[in-house]
Amino acid sequence: METNAIFNELKNSMNKAVEHTLSEFNNLHTGKASPSMLDSVKVSAYGSNMGLKECAAVTTPDAKTISVQPWDKSILKDIEKAIQNANLGLNPIADNGLLRIPVPELTGERRQELVKTAGTIAEDGKIRIRQIRRDAIAQLKDAQKEGLSEDDLKRAEKEVQKEHDDFIQKIADALTKKEAELKQV
Repeated sequence: METNAIFNELKNSMNKAVEHTLSEFNNLHTGKASPSMLDSVKVSAYGSNMGLKECAAVTTPDAKTISVQPWDKSILKDIEKAIQNANLGLNPIADNGLLRIPVPELTGERRQELVKTAGTIAEDGKIRIRQIRRDAIAQLKDAQKEGLSEDDLKRAEKEVQKEHDDFIQKIADALTKKEAELKQV
């Protein structure tokens, strides 16, 4: 495999790992209402499981409330049950064909738990980045067996390490930002 192809695959994979980590961070709520807090909710309706956004409009009328308006009012109870079963600490209230979901204030203890969870998510992302680096270096060593020179191998390994460091830093920066957001009262 040519080194350019290895680098393209490396950057692609590392970008995906960082994006996944950031999306996991978005699922941690900070006491401020956000439609993304319900992204993980799967609704069992019409004989299948679907994402909440596929069957309802999710909005935030104010900083402490999420509003869910189903496209079809007959599945309101299914959506309510799905939100309760998602273990997000949210209790929807049915109100005239839509659900109002008050977002509770975070306690100091809960904030610390969320900071730990964010740290775990970040570490998982970093581990994935390291695995991608290891795989890329293994591919480069295979390429050396197929004729890649020693100098090109060393140069490519340095480039892989630089990419690794850049992506690890992106995750660390995102973690710092998320921790500050979670600790903010």
